[in-house]
Amino acid sequence: MPAITADTLTLPRVAEPVEGQARQRPVQSVTTAPSGFEGEGFPVRRAFAGVPMAALDPFVHMDQMGEVDYAPGEPKGTSWHPHRGFETVTYIIDGIFEHQDSNGGGGVITNGDTQWMTAGGGILHIEKPPEHLVVSGGLFHGVQLWVNLPKANKFNPPRYQDIRGRETALLSSADGGALLRVIAGELDGHSGPGITFTPITLVHATVSPGARLSLPWNADFNSLAYVLAGQGSAGEGERPIHKGQMAVFGPGDALTLRAAQNQPAAEPNLEVLLLGGRPIREPVFHYGPFVMNTRAEVLQAMEDFQAGRLGVIPAERMPHT
Repeated sequence: MPAITADTLTLPRVAEPVEGQARQRPVQSVTTAPSGFEGEGFPVRRAFAGVPMAALDPFVHMDQMGEVDYAPGEPKGTSWHPHRGFETVTYIIDGIFEHQDSNGGGGVITNGDTQWMTAGGGILHIEKPPEHLVVSGGLFHGVQLWVNLPKANKFNPPRYQDIRGRETALLSSADGGALLRVIAGELDGHSGPGITFTPITLVHATVSPGARLSLPWNADFNSLAYVLAGQGSAGEGERPIHKGQMAVFGPGDALTLRAAQNQPAAEPNLEVLLLGGRPIREPVFHYGPFVMNTRAEVLQAMEDFQAGRLGVIPAERMPHT
């Protein structure tokens, strides 16, 4: 799991919350993501399955894509499809993914890169492995997160952010036992490059075997920890967690994770995606690729898509493999 790596001894340190002053967040639940398929048939884990929407707000949906080692001819993506009312955040840990949209955004992302697409009032896009990867096969692993937009921003013009892995803020835990990649938001005064409408924090943490990670966390945000690989525990009560599980934390201004001393042979560290955001607390009506406030708005989005009002596939478009 390469993503972006660095020597934690050379990085800025995140101050550990002071015992007795910081309020540790308790673990409210641990859920296991069921497996499924997305797009043209690539395997995913549905990370938010079984978690109440109130605990997720402002997040709507998240898939862990892979980890899968494709044989030649097997890599798959999606066809052209619409979105309205939210943002898609695609973070690639291993492998290569191409993106193109009807607003002129697009590019290729690989180890540690992120594509942040604000669908806003409407957009069409496609995501797929490049042709050479389809021919050769290879390792593919990533995450796609959907971030809701407030009602006031649901019809904003579409926007695309191409975030290179080297642009993420790289930090170390207080004792050097964990590498922290801040993709968006702020952690202990250090900001990631992602620009968001909804205030959120998104961090990929690699925790070494036996290491404890204790972080300050915005008390106004919710707090979620999804295990991408490895095993360990969450919270001061050390609730066991492992690959494919989501820990939901309760209120507080600090959170704690610990990596197990013994890790699976193929997964040497505890790899965790930490998510938090300020809840929007607005009605959500989610159907397929549309996330709106009401059923009527979703029906209007479907009508607009069918009428071609959500965008036009570019004449020089990415081939659909």
